[in-house]
Amino acid sequence: MSSKNSDNRPALLAAVGQEFRQFATATVMFHQAIADRLGMHVTDHKCLDILVRTGPIPAGQLAERTGLTTGAITGVIDRLEKAGFVRRIKDPDDRRRVVIEPFAERIEKEIAPLFKSLAPAMADLCAQYGTRELTVIRDFIAGVRRIAHEETAKLRNTGEDAKAEKNSK
Repeated sequence: MSSKNSDNRPALLAAVGQEFRQFATATVMFHQAIADRLGMHVTDHKCLDILVRTGPIPAGQLAERTGLTTGAITGVIDRLEKAGFVRRIKDPDDRRRVVIEPFAERIEKEIAPLFKSLAPAMADLCAQYGTRELTVIRDFIAGVRRIAHEETAKLRNTGEDAKAEKNSK
């Protein structure tokens, strides 16, 4: 493994930061293009992605996972339901709660094909790296994701604190 004290480390860290900024932008724009193709908001598309990965979950849990307000999630669910990608069902354990169920067949038919070329491209990219390198890459990406979630929560909490302070004046 390379030394952390390399003379090139500051330049490499700066380059990593720049690549991640560009990656984040490219990712947002990719998902916006997918959402545009589907005629939906990018937030709706990503909420649907969460539902695909989790399976049916209560609306409140979707709000928690996204950091969106329950009111915003209601709008997302309304739009996804109107578009035919999800349905609301009563929670079998608590009839007061609503569970959001994705329509897997519809998603597989209409959304999965939009990602079809991405899988082989990612496989080709991953083929350039050994198992140890892929493990480091996976761990790094997981760390970046964790930091992004933490920073998002800070921004949302700071925003709420600012709103509360503004309203108390």
